Amino acid sequence: MGEQDVLTLGEARRRAFTKQLLDDVRALELLLATDRFETGVRRIGAEQEMFLVDERLRPAKKATEVLARADDPRLTTELALFNLEGNLTPQVFGGDCLGQMERELDDLVRKTRQSAEACGADVLLAGILPTLGKADIGLDSMTPNPRYFELNRVMSRLRGGKFHVYIKGLDQFETTHDSVMFEACNTSFQIHFQVSPAEFARLYNQAQAVSAPVLAAAVNSPLLMGHRLWAETRIALFERSVDARSSGHQDRGARPRVHFGDAWVRDSVLELYRDDITRHRAVLALDQPEDAVAVVQQGGVPELYALRLHNGTVYRWNRPCYGVADGVAHLRIEHRVLPAGPSVQDEVANAALFFGLMAALSQQPVPIHEQLDFDAAKENFFSAARQGLRAQFTWTGGKVVSASTLLLEQLLPMARDGLTDAGIDGADVDRYLGLVEERVRSEQTGAQWVLSSLQAMGERGSADLRHRQVATAMRDNQRAGQPVHRWPLAQLADLPAEALASYQTARQIMTTDLCTVQPEDIVDLAASMMDWSHIRHVPVEDDEGKLVGLVSHRALLRLVANGVGRNGEDMPTVAEIMNPAPRTVGPDTPTLELIHLMREHKLACLPVVEDGTLVGLVTEPDLIEVSGRLLEEYLREGR
Repeated sequence: MGEQDVLTLGEARRRAFTKQLLDDVRALELLLATDRFETGVRRIGAEQEMFLVDERLRPAKKATEVLARADDPRLTTELALFNLEGNLTPQVFGGDCLGQMERELDDLVRKTRQSAEACGADVLLAGILPTLGKADIGLDSMTPNPRYFELNRVMSRLRGGKFHVYIKGLDQFETTHDSVMFEACNTSFQIHFQVSPAEFARLYNQAQAVSAPVLAAAVNSPLLMGHRLWAETRIALFERSVDARSSGHQDRGARPRVHFGDAWVRDSVLELYRDDITRHRAVLALDQPEDAVAVVQQGGVPELYALRLHNGTVYRWNRPCYGVADGVAHLRIEHRVLPAGPSVQDEVANAALFFGLMAALSQQPVPIHEQLDFDAAKENFFSAARQGLRAQFTWTGGKVVSASTLLLEQLLPMARDGLTDAGIDGADVDRYLGLVEERVRSEQTGAQWVLSSLQAMGERGSADLRHRQVATAMRDNQRAGQPVHRWPLAQLADLPAEALASYQTARQIMTTDLCTVQPEDIVDLAASMMDWSHIRHVPVEDDEGKLVGLVSHRALLRLVANGVGRNGEDMPTVAEIMNPAPRTVGPDTPTLELIHLMREHKLACLPVVEDGTLVGLVTEPDLIEVSGRLLEEYLREGR
């Protein structure tokens, strides 16, 4: 996200920053009008985001420690203390640039891992970490950088309430959060492609068009907090995590900050910058004054600090970027679609596919935006995010084709031609596009590997243990340097110590798929739920999900014993028989404490609440099941 010094954004400062922002646009107009940009050379680059994890493969808030120990100028912080970002050295697009990218990535990840290990942590490449929980994304996990706190403050104020995340896939995930920290659940592998101003519109449209098939082959984020959602859930989550629109803005269809776009670019990069300034208010300001127009008029090259800062708070999936290197201005397209992982090899292979398609399409006589409707490109993108290689695309000429068929029969050969014509080493072309082809033919993307691993595990062990084993296998395969289509499915550990680590807190053992009633419901409804679902307790909640009571089977038995409801009497309501103040615990209450509470107070059930909201239930059968699993593991190990 960058390291510029930011200021608290009051209205006076916002006005001053907006003036500087508009001046930057005018300076950019002058630069474009006088052909002051670098041309005749194509460079590529990349940014590697990564998770830091502890010995249990859960988020490790060690970023500042790891950064200090690594002392590597390529590394920088991200929003959360369990994330880091590495910036690769730009390479001229040609020769062994792809091999150089892989070697530098390997070196960067290896050095970061060494520094992390010295701090009691490790590095994992994943679009979304399988072991992440909501407790990991509180403000205590935010990197102590004024930029992040100010961004959160302003975005929350614009939102006018909590951020709402709703994603429906194989499972359904819905929650609210009081900060932008859901953004930290996502890590990506962002690649850059330098373009000249004259070709910007055409090449930007190409990037938009090929985003869907490239993403379909690269999906790697099917899980969010235990829920199986989209093949690339990162796309949906990022859009919702920083959606600062108020309810009024949403009602009138205002565009969110994370978006794909609404139309092809017609002529210039200016269209995108002007559109983003028009639609999105400044949320950050900075203390780096620059008279950009005067700099241009005097023959210099401005940094355009304000424009670049604002651009960094609007998250197009293909984002225009202005930069200055060695005193020369240039334009880039930042392709933000790709997830981190599954391996460094996979990441470079995905980049090779994108770069090859960009190179090949730029040589075709008819631009792709004249052959493909924009709405089709946009729908293709979200279909790829939802379904990966199983997506169906509407392609040029209105042809409907599967993602796999399009890649194998048309786009991979096209990318090969593009890389070859660009002078990329033949061995690298064969290697990286070969990896993509093998992945597509095997249908084992990172997302499919995760889902297949979980399916093979079935219901053995706890959900927490299964997710940790998936993360462990990810790390081990990444260390071995294997591309994902060659990964064996993750296996459950047989060691009692591994199983024991998955039963430490209420969060890990509680039941979350709950049958609940409300105070005004009739008692017969609660009794029927108990009968149908074979349960002995039904929590009582209000319309907002707050726990207001608990109905037990004992209360129902007393009701029956007293003859209530017979002889045509009105059935009492839940409020009349519930315990209005049941003993509760929090999600992070240790399991040993749960056992102690249930023994001491002779309880058969403990509701689990977080900020007053019911999030789960721990019952005697839950503890019996945990005990049985641990005993089984112990006896198996003893044999």
